[in-house]
Amino acid sequence: MSFIQPIIDFLNPTFLITSVGILGVFAIVFAESGLFFGFFLPGDSLLFTAGLLASLGHFNIFALWLGCTLAAILGDSVGYAFGKKVGPKIFTREDSLFFHKKHIERTQEFYARYGKKTVVLARFVPIVRTFAPILAGVGNMEYRVFLAYNIVGGALWTTLLIFLGFFLGMFIPNPDRYLMPLIFLIIFISFLPIIREWWKRKKESVLY
Repeated sequence: MSFIQPIIDFLNPTFLITSVGILGVFAIVFAESGLFFGFFLPGDSLLFTAGLLASLGHFNIFALWLGCTLAAILGDSVGYAFGKKVGPKIFTREDSLFFHKKHIERTQEFYARYGKKTVVLARFVPIVRTFAPILAGVGNMEYRVFLAYNIVGGALWTTLLIFLGFFLGMFIPNPDRYLMPLIFLIIFISFLPIIREWWKRKKESVLY
């Protein structure tokens, strides 16, 4: 239990935010947005919790929003550059602690279904969010086009989640009492697209 507890604490957005501060929040958003080893970091729940804590006076809401938005956009751009440099070799990379081919395959499915809009939509889907910019680089998506979708997706993602947390914190008495249930709800909602895709594949495998 003593070994597992630090891992649990590290993945707890409230613990992370209070430990690393606003600059740490920016760094986590950056890493989770485009560094392939950052897929396990909390994204949606982190932004929501940071917004809620801003309503309690822990952060300046506009500094938080601007920094997270820039970090999200820059993170995706770094992921794109990494994908462009590595190229198709990423499909033959061996599985490791921080890389699994199934994450690439899942992201490919999103691109097959939504095309370039995946760069925006993936912002709201854990794991896919991290690998979408990398595959955009691998696929040689024109950077000007990628950047436009990246800016829109990054701004939408941070704005919706940060201000959702902020306004809930403003209007709900003692919001910290409901923080953990709200975080679990955010996590559950964010994983719904993945669950839906898994269920669809399972039904198709049964039929065929």
